[in-house]
Amino acid sequence: MNLNFNNLYIFFTVKKEIVSLGTGTKCIGQTHMSPEGDVLNDSHAEVIARRGCVRYLLQQLLRVASGGDSSVFCPSDERGKWRLKPGVSFLFFTSHTPCGDASIVPMTDSRSEPRPPVDPGPQGSEETDAGGDLKRKREEASNGPSTKLLRLGETRTLERGQSPAAETPVEPEPEPELCPRVPDVHRTGARCVPGGPDDPLRPGAGYHGAGLLRVKPGRGEPTLSLSCSDKLARWAVLGFQGALLSHYLQEALYFSVVVTGKCPYSGDVMHRALSSRCSHVSDLPAGFSVSPPLLLRSDLEFPLSQAQTELRHRAGQGRVSPCGAAISWCNVPEQPLDVTANGYKHGVTKKNLGTVKARSLLCKVELFRCFLSLVSATDPSALPDSLRGADLQTYWDYKRAAHSYQRALQQLLLQAFPLWPRSDRRLLMFR
Repeated sequence: MNLNFNNLYIFFTVKKEIVSLGTGTKCIGQTHMSPEGDVLNDSHAEVIARRGCVRYLLQQLLRVASGGDSSVFCPSDERGKWRLKPGVSFLFFTSHTPCGDASIVPMTDSRSEPRPPVDPGPQGSEETDAGGDLKRKREEASNGPSTKLLRLGETRTLERGQSPAAETPVEPEPEPELCPRVPDVHRTGARCVPGGPDDPLRPGAGYHGAGLLRVKPGRGEPTLSLSCSDKLARWAVLGFQGALLSHYLQEALYFSVVVTGKCPYSGDVMHRALSSRCSHVSDLPAGFSVSPPLLLRSDLEFPLSQAQTELRHRAGQGRVSPCGAAISWCNVPEQPLDVTANGYKHGVTKKNLGTVKARSLLCKVELFRCFLSLVSATDPSALPDSLRGADLQTYWDYKRAAHSYQRALQQLLLQAFPLWPRSDRRLLMFR
């Protein structure tokens, strides 16, 4: 019997579901971090989206612990552990390259990516990665006096005794887009971590060092928040679920794909920032692996991006600056929307600072509270081994008890990121 497969077609469907969305560009300084865990330290969009995803995962585990069903988890062969259902994966989309190393992208010709100049404002203005190029404009403007040639048709005052015929002809200025471009890179506002090499700060493409750990700029003072490039590289080894969820998961959760929207982009730079810096990490415990995502680029451009906002900006409309608020939405049944500013719930009054009313639903203590609800809802006979028999009280106790996660973290820091700043233990002792 002969079989002809020329006309064989296989149809399959992929169910796609958005589980978390985030916007934001700000971080708080290290002196404003709270030992109560009630302040949202890092409000960059990538971090907001990931923390919203953790809320979603906690809700899914709470459902199965309470006897319900989950759209993403099924039981594993380890007591008290769960794993992803077959065919379930997580895709991460970002409208701009992550701040830090992934944003140090070679500049292309200005005609292909027009970026009209804007007033950079005072020197003391805040810097974000979205505004890294504004910092470069300020630096270039301060590098000595500028020389302006007269255009043809302009008048000129002659020195005494000089005849018009003796005047040297003045050529018109060439149009900016016709000037030869010196190789350069887009700037990042993220600064090198203390104790490591600094940026060379050479003109042009030598301004930044490549592959370095960086911390995000804050509101006038240093932060302890690592750049989004560094955090995505970390999640490709430890998973994006964090230490607490590792108690309940047989394997770490990794982004299978990272898609970047239309913006200044380099595939080589993205691979360096998110993948190659950790590709050599070995001796990881069971359930963890070096799992770099597939890196893709989209032609979809965020309509409210810095570049698009500057293109629509008109003289007299004021300075272009990023929004100070961060917005989170996640696919949970209760309070899916969370809007914050300066690390607290947006619109909170001073008298409510330090109370539950002021907390973002994404801050450490609120996610810890959700995790403790999961532990309470779990039948004692179904608790993971890591949560049995230990005297666990504080946030740090529960993180430290995730032994496999802590061993994986130790290998990552030892082999790839020895300069990664450690959190002050006093900021992790809340209950």
